[in-house]
Amino acid sequence: MKPVKPKKALGQHFLKDLSIAKAIADTVERFPGYPVLEVGPGMGVLTQFLVPKQRELKVVEIDCESVRYLRDNYPELEDDIIEDDFLRMHLDRLFDGRPFIVIGNYPYNISSQIFFRVLDNRERIPGCTGMIQREVALRLAAKPGSKAYGILSVLMQAWYDIDYLFTVDEHVFNPPPKVKSAVISMKRNDVKELGCDETLFRQVVKTTFNQRRKTLRNGIKPIVGADCPLLADSLFNRRPEQLSVSEFIQLTNDVQAYLNSKTKCQTD
Repeated sequence: MKPVKPKKALGQHFLKDLSIAKAIADTVERFPGYPVLEVGPGMGVLTQFLVPKQRELKVVEIDCESVRYLRDNYPELEDDIIEDDFLRMHLDRLFDGRPFIVIGNYPYNISSQIFFRVLDNRERIPGCTGMIQREVALRLAAKPGSKAYGILSVLMQAWYDIDYLFTVDEHVFNPPPKVKSAVISMKRNDVKELGCDETLFRQVVKTTFNQRRKTLRNGIKPIVGADCPLLADSLFNRRPEQLSVSEFIQLTNDVQAYLNSKTKCQTD
């Protein structure tokens, strides 16, 4: 079967360098024993190095042309090639409900959505590795105080330890992307409970970073209002990128306590 033509609408950039493909596939060794789900295998550049690892392997691909190519070239995966959208499929039905690792050469245009899907399924996904746009990789692994540190950093690092592994240049792809890529590894940390209301935590993080040039005093006002006594605390002189994950958790608890007291006063 002739090679699959990369589709711009799907954000496809096919990796040509087999040594890099092998290095990416080898990142699953960071998580021994788990089944593996490859997202967006395309023509199987990673798949060819995953198959010999003797791991239980499934691949999910949304592009029907790529699915046909995979079925023709990887007959050993016939029952494990899933034509579906990773962002919409029922992950709890994979591998009989057992935990599994996610790997892929992820489409740039949906990489953040993929990681948030992983986050929402963190109890069944102990690890995730793969290649993404370098800018997103830097955001994932960024530490407080850096320009790259933001919403994605805080929300993912609350539940995963993230390593930036290596950078990949543009020329090893067809077609070459306009930016560099990078390979990352995310390992589920030991956190079982965040220690605050998770919905409010996400709201606090997103609201403050949506106005990241402002201090927390101004950024948090859409949630607590302008007359909140919390705003007198010196913490609110800082900007959101200066707060660690644990400080965002504490901030969320302080905001929750204030909102609860405000509600109680209104009902008394």
